[in-house]
Amino acid sequence: MSEQSPRQEFSGIRMGRPFGIPVYVSWTWFLVAAFITVMFGPQMRQMLPHLGEFAAYGVAFLFAVLLYVSVLLHELAHSVLAKSYGLPVRRITLYLLGGVSEIEKEPPTPGKEFMVAAAGPALSLGLAGAGLAADVWVINDGGILEVLTWQLWFANLIVGVFNLLPGLPLDGGRMLRAGVWKLSGNPGSGTIVAAWGGRVLAALLVIFPVATALTGGRDLDFTDLVWPLVLASFIWMGASQSLRVAKIRQRIPQVNARALARRAIPVTAETPLAEALRQAGEQRAGAIVVVDHEGRPVAIVSEAAVQATPEHRRPWVNVGALAKSLEPAMMLGAGLEGEALIDAMRDAPGSEYLLIEDGGEIFGVLATADVNRVFTGV
Repeated sequence: MSEQSPRQEFSGIRMGRPFGIPVYVSWTWFLVAAFITVMFGPQMRQMLPHLGEFAAYGVAFLFAVLLYVSVLLHELAHSVLAKSYGLPVRRITLYLLGGVSEIEKEPPTPGKEFMVAAAGPALSLGLAGAGLAADVWVINDGGILEVLTWQLWFANLIVGVFNLLPGLPLDGGRMLRAGVWKLSGNPGSGTIVAAWGGRVLAALLVIFPVATALTGGRDLDFTDLVWPLVLASFIWMGASQSLRVAKIRQRIPQVNARALARRAIPVTAETPLAEALRQAGEQRAGAIVVVDHEGRPVAIVSEAAVQATPEHRRPWVNVGALAKSLEPAMMLGAGLEGEALIDAMRDAPGSEYLLIEDGGEIFGVLATADVNRVFTGV
């Protein structure tokens, strides 16, 4: 199962950097590998009766490894095409239900969105076609290689077709999103339609086997619902996350550096904190900027450090001890807004930023907490 996602924390095993993209394997993969080995071991022994039990399970484990190699190729198709469009790819992760490509920016056009999304299923279906051709015309000795080839082309066919289903977070959902985006001119509308498509798919994954059993006059075996429920849960949660992201993105135009800025007062590093706070209170300022003796900004006093300093200590603590040095990336243009402002903050994560006018004058300080409130509604 494939998905493109924003940045997320992760711990696992780093496997390499194909095409310069870090590839990690989640610890959950070992659970899947063990499950596939146990499930397919008896089938391999039946299909390859000349093998002993241990060897049959070894072939089943090899199938699990090759299956995830196919998933990796699927994700690389997404990521390599995204990189060719200038979109940064943080990493690829192979995990419990498949793989995820962490593409850190959305494609700028619906056409590119469609192509990046379609690349994965196209690769999987291509592998299925190549495997089928090899199985029919090249490898037909009934040995281990033919059995693995058959299993892999069929698995890639399922992966390719399943990912084409029109609902987020599947690739087909992103293709649907691109189509609605193209027709409506609004990527947010595309996300909402595709996310609800994902929720419908999740419901159908559970309803279909239940309805099939009931209409067929069979007793419902709840073991048959395990995988549909797992997949439906994954799709429902991914679709719901996409809806939340869409709502957040609707607020991005409200993010304006000037409107959110705190007025700042300049003080030298030797100024006692108590005195700096007194001056800030008099001037109704919400931030303190440390300047050198020529008036150039060199640091921003950390609001968290100020709050952590007991009041009785503030006359004896200089602001320089509570300030964070200003890196060039922490100085932003006061005119930034919307996506441009979010991207600038994402490129240099921090708690406060100094806003500078085009002429070099200090406009104020932008606190990340104030930007976050735009999205949380607090």
